[in-house]
Amino acid sequence: MQAQHTANSASPHTTRTGTAPTHTRWWILFLISLMYLICYMDRTSISIAAPSITTEFGLTKAQMAIVFSAFAWAYALGQVPGGWLGDRFGPRTVLTIIMMWWALMAALNGAAQGLAWLIAARFLLGFGEAGAFPVANRGMQLWFARSERGRISGVTHSFARLAGAITPFVAASILLAFGWRAIFYIFGSLGFLWAVGFRLFYRNRPEDHRWVNRGELAQICGVNPEGAIRQLETARRPAIPWARILGSRNTWSLMLAYGCFFYASYFFLTWYPTYMLEYRHLTLKSLGIVGALPLFTAMLGEITGGALADVVYRRTGKLGLSRRAVTAPAMLLSGVFIIPAALTGRVWIAILFLSISSFFLDMVVGPSWAVTMDIGGQFSGTVAALMNTMGALGGSISPVVFGFFATRHSWIAPFFVTAGFLLAGTLIWLFLIDPEKPVAGLAD
Repeated sequence: MQAQHTANSASPHTTRTGTAPTHTRWWILFLISLMYLICYMDRTSISIAAPSITTEFGLTKAQMAIVFSAFAWAYALGQVPGGWLGDRFGPRTVLTIIMMWWALMAALNGAAQGLAWLIAARFLLGFGEAGAFPVANRGMQLWFARSERGRISGVTHSFARLAGAITPFVAASILLAFGWRAIFYIFGSLGFLWAVGFRLFYRNRPEDHRWVNRGELAQICGVNPEGAIRQLETARRPAIPWARILGSRNTWSLMLAYGCFFYASYFFLTWYPTYMLEYRHLTLKSLGIVGALPLFTAMLGEITGGALADVVYRRTGKLGLSRRAVTAPAMLLSGVFIIPAALTGRVWIAILFLSISSFFLDMVVGPSWAVTMDIGGQFSGTVAALMNTMGALGGSISPVVFGFFATRHSWIAPFFVTAGFLLAGTLIWLFLIDPEKPVAGLAD
């Protein structure tokens, strides 16, 4: 049974039901945030393991770029099927299966015996993981009111950036102690444990969770003028209106904007460690400590962007303004600051400007995922999957472009390409995306 919420939240302390609310939805948020952390630990760990893998298998930079991109290609292909399954069968079952598969495929990465095996393992991991974030997006849409969506989207994705910040140190420590294969075995086991915990705790509807009282349910669903909790629209296994979703300019604009964002962000998940080690001449130890600064600022950017979008919405009541006022300036400033990061000859200045650029870049994330809930309604998982598909396509191009220039010992030119993508994303947010217009009439 799926539930569709239609209202904003009530007071954070009491509700018109007269019942002090519980806080179960925030535990749900923490649990889902841990999933983001675990998934991104693997995405980041491959870049830490890359030098060792390259040496063991005798790979070129071009071959390693294909390994990086294999995940992104599969991730793009699996987005829509994963999002559709989440909308149709519910987040509880689908996310459990996804993370069980993820754990198995992570272990398969660790068991790789050559280039073909490694590419296949990365592809299978990417395809299985693809639905995780869209389905989680649907899971949160069922548990949070519209006025909280920017913040919760920023928080969950900040855990992904936290993974990027801490994984270099953790993965490097595991690598030095046990070898690169142990990284994937250890991280894979975390995915399995998460799947078990999620299955036990999560429920598709807040009203079905024994820890949720009427006060919290009123905050999630809203109350009518008489003070009663609003009724929820429900549907069992709804058919996805593909023609309406794919025929919407809003859908395609959001997809393109996220593709621009992902192109820029994927550098930090793939070539960034190699860039710092080979071009900026950091040691592996320094990379795990100081070099992680851009990923910490990205985490702060995601929390800031989502929270700021919610503040603007609560104060103005204008949904479109609350999303665009954050995303467009943030993308533009990210592109502006990435240029001096590329041009400077001093490593500390490069890290500083990359950190500032990363902060503004990730301010885009919370409002972007909030918009998929705003315009997608009960099909928010599918809309999020389409957006993330284009993001994955942008991500699959990024390491190839950087790899092309890296093999020619040019680490400056690809940053100008990135700045161009960010400018394009800025213009899309300013002139094409309308967060107040549901996708072809799909109610939120």
